[in-house]
Amino acid sequence: MSEDFYEALGVSRDASEDEIKKAYRKKAAEHHPDVSDEPNAEEKFKKIEKAKEVLSDEEKRQAYDQMGHDRFEQAEKRGGFDEGRGGGAGGMGGMGGMGGGAGGMGGVEDIFEQFFGGAGGSRGGQRGNQPRQGRNLRTAMEITLEEAYNGAEKEFTVTRPENCSDCDGKGHPDDAEVSTCRECDGTGQVTRVQQTPFGRVQQRSTCRRCGGEGETADKQCSTCGGDGIDENEVTLTVEVPEGIRSGQTLRMNGEGAPGENRGPNGDLLIDIEIKDHATFERDGDDLHYNHAISFPQAVFGDKVEIPTLDGTKKMDIPGGTQSGEQFRLRGEGMPRLRGRRSGHLYVTVQVVTPDSLNKDQREALEAFAEAGGEEVDVSEGFFEKIKNSF
Repeated sequence: MSEDFYEALGVSRDASEDEIKKAYRKKAAEHHPDVSDEPNAEEKFKKIEKAKEVLSDEEKRQAYDQMGHDRFEQAEKRGGFDEGRGGGAGGMGGMGGMGGGAGGMGGVEDIFEQFFGGAGGSRGGQRGNQPRQGRNLRTAMEITLEEAYNGAEKEFTVTRPENCSDCDGKGHPDDAEVSTCRECDGTGQVTRVQQTPFGRVQQRSTCRRCGGEGETADKQCSTCGGDGIDENEVTLTVEVPEGIRSGQTLRMNGEGAPGENRGPNGDLLIDIEIKDHATFERDGDDLHYNHAISFPQAVFGDKVEIPTLDGTKKMDIPGGTQSGEQFRLRGEGMPRLRGRRSGHLYVTVQVVTPDSLNKDQREALEAFAEAGGEEVDVSEGFFEKIKNSF
């Protein structure tokens, strides 16, 4: 049998937690010493069990991927796998690793986790067949700035694990003969004594025969292969609140993965990303907008209409306004999330010089320049001179 844990379970290197669990159940049923006639069934089963233990633990799996199979097993034999996590000098490396500062302490925590329930066991010493909440799932959603401004009810589709509809998550048909697991006596866990650097300790781990269920059945569900879980596409609706920003997350309680042993579902986390807007640029709760005005408007002043996310607003341009000058429209920005006030809209005006002038316009501007004491060189281009002055 291959040394690689992924090949041992027959899964890809990017397999999900549910895929690993399903593959383990299938392989364990094939190679369990009580049901397999293979001469090396015990060895194969231990390899499958070890593969599931490592690949089901997020930190161990990350270390395994970084270190490779041989270095990972060598590190575990030394008491931990800290070198894969950037720990202290040599990680545990036996008790001497404790002198390596914070990295040494990481090794101590790892070995305690390994011997007191972390290595495939239940959290907090729970019985393996007690109800456990399902894991949280995460997805992403892109919305418009208008939807973030007004709030929205968004419908979306997500693929998630759900209890198998044919067996209701039991993993076996209704006519299957179900009995208490004789290896763990229905607890879902087995306990064995192991010698460690701290002395003799009891190590609890998930029962390899029943996979922590506490029960075994003589038949498996043909739909889910005994896993009790199917991947299904579902359509959900979420309320997007006014004022939400990119990077914030919405939570839908109970819409995550199903729990184990009739435990509650996990939650669905939705990461929000807001599309860039063609007109406005967002800065927190404030909005920024560039508005073009003509040269006469800048000189004499005017009242102009400014677009907002809630219609248009009138804004006064005082006489003598300079290009690049900024004005504020109070309360015309984004609503503050779960707040009563709103941000502001900042309007930056840009004086636009026309590309061409008719005869009357040119004469008027030449007269304007001469009245100010400027000598106009028409051959040089009066328009370019006015344009450069801004």
